[in-house]
Amino acid sequence: MGTVSLPDTWVYALRLPHDPRAARVARMTVRAALSGHGRLEVLDAVELLTSELVTNAYRHTSGPASLRLTALPGGRLRVGVWDSHPRIPAPFGAPPWDRVRRTPVGAEEGRGLHLVQEYADTWGGWPIGDGGPLDRGAGKLLWFEVGRSRSGQPAR
Repeated sequence: MGTVSLPDTWVYALRLPHDPRAARVARMTVRAALSGHGRLEVLDAVELLTSELVTNAYRHTSGPASLRLTALPGGRLRVGVWDSHPRIPAPFGAPPWDRVRRTPVGAEEGRGLHLVQEYADTWGGWPIGDGGPLDRGAGKLLWFEVGRSRSGQPAR
């Protein structure tokens, strides 16, 4: 009889309605998945950044969003959040990625994308369009990665 070992790569996907509770549902999903896979070392950062991206999807669109959590080889973890708005904000667009506007002191919002720059190892964004003559687009996918690279060192 052989021993069954769990794979080190896996994927979870979640469709989120346009609902103010979506960020909480996303946090709970991330917490359950990462806890279940023993990835507690990245839990706080992934939970925070996922919450920020899902909150932005809710605030800046009128449609649903999707969350995809992927464990990659080498201990890396990628989180992608799709929404229906086509604009890719800094720092996810083209270089230089440090063009996130400064948040005024005392402001109650506007710090989420700074958190991505601070806590994620890498990040990016892709427009998702239909490529047809009208190219109405299908929104965008923003993603970030945390964790170890193939060499065992933190990804940068």
